Amino acid sequence: MPQWISNILYFNEAQPLLFTQGEFWLFLMVVMCFLSMIHHRIAARNAFLFGMSIFFYYKTSGIFTLALLSAIVVSYVFGLLMHNAKSVSLKKTWLTIGILYALSLLCYFKYAYFFADVFTQLSGNEFTIVEQILLPVGISFYTFQCISYLMDIYRQKIEPVRSILDFGFYVSFFPQLVAGPIVRASDFVQQLQRPFSLSRRWFGIAVFWILNGLIKKIILSDYIAVNFIDRVFANPTLYDGFENLLALFGYSLQVYADFSGYTDIAIGVALMMGFYLPKNFNAPYKAQNAPNFWKRWHISLSRWLQDYLYIPMGGNRHATFASYAVIIGMGVVAMMLTRNVWVAIILMLIAAVCAICMLVRPDWKRAITTNINATNTMLLGGLWHGASWNFVIWGGLNGLGMIIYKLWHPLRRWTRVVIITLLASLTYYASITIPHPLWNIAYIWLGITMIGTIISSIWRTCGGEEVLWSRRAWNIAQTFVFITFTRLFFRAGSNLNPEQANEQAWYTATSMIEQIGGHWQTQLIPAILAQHIGIVYLIIMGMIIHWIGDRTKRRYRIVFASMPLGVMAIVVVVIVLILYQFVTTDMQKFIYFQF
Repeated sequence: MPQWISNILYFNEAQPLLFTQGEFWLFLMVVMCFLSMIHHRIAARNAFLFGMSIFFYYKTSGIFTLALLSAIVVSYVFGLLMHNAKSVSLKKTWLTIGILYALSLLCYFKYAYFFADVFTQLSGNEFTIVEQILLPVGISFYTFQCISYLMDIYRQKIEPVRSILDFGFYVSFFPQLVAGPIVRASDFVQQLQRPFSLSRRWFGIAVFWILNGLIKKIILSDYIAVNFIDRVFANPTLYDGFENLLALFGYSLQVYADFSGYTDIAIGVALMMGFYLPKNFNAPYKAQNAPNFWKRWHISLSRWLQDYLYIPMGGNRHATFASYAVIIGMGVVAMMLTRNVWVAIILMLIAAVCAICMLVRPDWKRAITTNINATNTMLLGGLWHGASWNFVIWGGLNGLGMIIYKLWHPLRRWTRVVIITLLASLTYYASITIPHPLWNIAYIWLGITMIGTIISSIWRTCGGEEVLWSRRAWNIAQTFVFITFTRLFFRAGSNLNPEQANEQAWYTATSMIEQIGGHWQTQLIPAILAQHIGIVYLIIMGMIIHWIGDRTKRRYRIVFASMPLGVMAIVVVVIVLILYQFVTTDMQKFIYFQF
């Protein structure tokens, strides 16, 4: 068999099929050619796209395609069994078995090393598993789709899909298979029986989304990652505190451009085939608080966690056994792993304060249990992202940010001034008496927040009218800084084998904190900026584009889609040539491929 045919047909671990490779666009061209001949026959179209989706996944994950196929078969079978069950108890049995199978796949491939590491540290006995477990691409996404499908059948929100080919197509649809968005059966299955439809305008919109995603991925993500961010995170102690901070802010742009870039391409490719995928991002860095950020970032995951985790735990109504079990379990394990008495004291104090508040003020009970459920959701959401305590910390910090906003928002102006002044003073005192880089970071951020809060309060007290744009800019800046800091723990746990994740991620995160919160050589900042001026310009440009108004973006999207095909083709060629200048030698996988 000629080598070029082998390259097409067989999986190559070193070269998985990516949206940024020419091979993928050849693959898509072949798919579209065949689709154009059979698109009017719905059953044949669905079966063909199911087969092409399985081939695509094989080209990204090899033998792990069997895990995907097993998840499809099991979820399909148990969905039918649930629907045909005569009693509620039997429905629950089939639901439990189906969900446990999906979770067992996820836990084995993704969390085996994590649980083994926790067991080893708690027991002191070495717990060994197989030498290496590779993580199948996109396993978190397709298992969540299978779980939501089973849950929605149980809740009688949807009917089970009768054809296993149609169901397999829904789960494995290749544009969104490996990195989302997480598509609900209720949103997609109904499209399976619709005739193919793609207007001239929608074709232009599809091309726009594809180009938009490629620009984000290749220019705003890969280029700044390879030429700066990855180098700093690989060896943070070799770089100055300012460079570490610049890399951290750059990573906020990188991860957004990478993930939303994938989603844009997926939406565009699916649209070309006549299918619609849900919006997964809504300008998240325009968020003015942490809760609003999570309504704009990875929307499909946020809604999934809300519907299948937060609400079943009690949501904003009450706490359940699971509410207390999750947070107590996480706290006990963290305490035992750190073996630090202060961790135990802090956890017990928090628990005591919550208990006393619920006893003294029963009307606060609902608010407290709501925050417990929200915290649990963010902790487990963090763990979903990766098998590392750094991801749990990242999720916990985001949960804490949401709670603080809920407590802070209703306070009066001068109450806020008193609280923020007290916190800034305490962290400054701590940085002097118990020197640590983390205290330095905390008091600088709280000090800036204190100054802004005081100025705003004096202005309003003196009768000054509230300037909406300045308040909005201030809130956006504060939220962006907070989210960026939490990303330190997210990025430190990324791009690591599960076997190495905990130890190496913690070292990277703590090293960067020491550099950012340590002594800066301020005289070197101009030279650092000059050295990385191209990266700095790209980061600034990326954020400016992100903050452009939605109306303006919609206008130029429609202008592009309305171009004559000849003009559109010229624009596409020009953009592809520009993108080629930014292509890195080492093709970067999408960040969320590993989740």
